[in-house]
Amino acid sequence: MNTNRRKFLAALAAAAAAAVPPRTMAAGVRPKRVAIITTVWRYLSHAQHMGDRFLVGYPRHGRWHAPALQVVSAYVDQTPADDLSRQRASAHGFTIHPSIPETLRCGGDQLAVDGIVIIGEHGEYPRNAKGQVLYPRYEFFKQCVGVFEQDRKVASIFNDKHLSYSWRKAREMVDDSKRLKFPFLAGSSLPVTWRLPPIEVPYGAAMEEALMVGVGGSDPMDYHALEAMQCMVERRHGGETGIKSVQMIEGDAVWRAGEEGRWPRRLLEAALSRSDSLQGDSELDSRPQDLANNGQLPKLVKNPAAYFIERNDGLRTTLLMLNGALQDYCFAARLKNGEILSTQFFLPPTPNVTYSACLMAQVEEMIVTGRAPYPVERTQIASAMLDRCLDSKIEGHRRIETPELDIRYRAPRESRFGG
Repeated sequence: MNTNRRKFLAALAAAAAAAVPPRTMAAGVRPKRVAIITTVWRYLSHAQHMGDRFLVGYPRHGRWHAPALQVVSAYVDQTPADDLSRQRASAHGFTIHPSIPETLRCGGDQLAVDGIVIIGEHGEYPRNAKGQVLYPRYEFFKQCVGVFEQDRKVASIFNDKHLSYSWRKAREMVDDSKRLKFPFLAGSSLPVTWRLPPIEVPYGAAMEEALMVGVGGSDPMDYHALEAMQCMVERRHGGETGIKSVQMIEGDAVWRAGEEGRWPRRLLEAALSRSDSLQGDSELDSRPQDLANNGQLPKLVKNPAAYFIERNDGLRTTLLMLNGALQDYCFAARLKNGEILSTQFFLPPTPNVTYSACLMAQVEEMIVTGRAPYPVERTQIASAMLDRCLDSKIEGHRRIETPELDIRYRAPRESRFGG
């Protein structure tokens, strides 16, 4: 590590320690005890963005919010040279343990925490043939379940991002939470970040079709886009009915599918109209452009991908990954009354990425109240869609029937987005 980098991290650590807000809870009220289980805790990792919220607080509704939580223990799977977990533990008074059971029991012989935050993102882990990073979220989760079963006690669990790279493992995790009856929340920041404009699908609306536009890679970033689309379409009439079939195509086949009407150009136009990061001529000299219709997309996007997801109730949903055309995530849907809704899922930039505060507010609420604010099935179905779409990719981009994804649930009426 170079000297400037070391000085920067030291200054960051000192600032974090100095910023610890006073507890504002009533006298005699014990904060809920939290264990953090993570792959790696370094600068700009998910563990840093999320764990630091619980250590120093976070902005919420125009005020600085001191969580009613206390991080008491942690397990960190990998500790590279730029590890921050040891410094955070020293500055904030929690203990890092060598195993997950010891972390949950805080070195004792019984479960000793109220909430568990599993952050299986970043770090050096292998990839499989589908390009999925084999983060050990499922393995971390199963060790927590093992402690619950041995100690005959449970705690709330939050799992960052998709439950697992495997739809089977994701289903088992949800089944475990229902069997042992513990609160279980999962997912990323996109469903709860700000939206530009701040629209919501009317609860129970009849929806004809939906389209999501995103950027990234087929495992870590495409999940974000699928989950963002899911949090919108789950509000439709009848709720989520499960997935009938999936297909992923790439390259020129994406443009041909558009010409054949397999994805709706009018919805692409509506989604791109919400982007703040159009590339090409817009990036060159700020000129406005209609990328959906001006013929520039094939020039900008070298390797497009389309995810076609058909629901059991007949709803057609499409994800277009358009690296090179934009740098944000935008959604559009057509309701049966002809109305078109569209919005951007706004992600403020590094280093603060304040959208993570929106998500940690949901995690805090679950741990404090003992109730997940929205169904874990949202994350389960997004995880499963991605896994099966990647099967389609490596199997020659064929359409796959998915009776195993008969995942049905109803979203809460209350919206949770917007900080």
